[in-house]
Amino acid sequence: MDLDLRKLRYFVAVAEHRHFGRAAQQLYIAQPVLSRQIKAFEQELECTLLVRTTRSTELTAAGKQLYKEAQEILAVVDTAVRRVHDVDRSDRRLTVAFSPGLHVSDAIRAFTSRHPAIETDVVPARWWEQDLPLRDGRAQVGYLRRPFDDSGLRTISIGHEPRVACMSAAHPLACRDELTSADLTDQRMLDTPTRRTSSLEEKFELIASGQGIALVPLSVARSYSRPDLAHLPVTDAPGAETCLAFLANRREKLLRDFLEIATATLLHT
Repeated sequence: MDLDLRKLRYFVAVAEHRHFGRAAQQLYIAQPVLSRQIKAFEQELECTLLVRTTRSTELTAAGKQLYKEAQEILAVVDTAVRRVHDVDRSDRRLTVAFSPGLHVSDAIRAFTSRHPAIETDVVPARWWEQDLPLRDGRAQVGYLRRPFDDSGLRTISIGHEPRVACMSAAHPLACRDELTSADLTDQRMLDTPTRRTSSLEEKFELIASGQGIALVPLSVARSYSRPDLAHLPVTDAPGAETCLAFLANRREKLLRDFLEIATATLLHT
């Protein structure tokens, strides 16, 4: 038999509320209509799903099993529908994720001039899960800074930027013109395995209050510039690689066009 998804959703609402009246309100249908639909559903399945009394509505053993199965069935259906809509929207909209401190405005302007009918948007990529907007469908492409989880992704290297030591303006090292890694050996460093921050705002507040030093990309330091912070070049610190990233299985023409435009634009900025 074919499973009627509409009746299945009706059943799930009753199973969750254990009450036909409240379920009907949630579904925006009349209670008698809901009762008839559930009865018809039971007849189609040839089993009793609910035991209804004047005071309560309980699930039978079959009802409990169907309710469990329904969670997975409806989740799969909802995900499939969302993906279909995402593909449809991707034909008319391009969203770019970006890591803190990185700017893609030039590439987006160049892309918009070539595709004026396409809507463009941006979404921030949090530093501890930069790849997430690509994996959950919020963005088709990301302008990201390594390291990040690149499994299942294709990447195009854009360049490198130096890392600088960010510290309180009152720190003894803040008066120097530049530093080496050896100068930081005895300093309290943030974002070590034993001391990580949950956001850049938290990190810079801790730094400004004298709680430690952090090595950050130069663009991040400039984006969070403030008078109580100082950032100094570290001559032997490895640079941070920036790159365009996208899911390896994406092949949309708009994405290909943006990659072509962004690669040319970003390499010259």
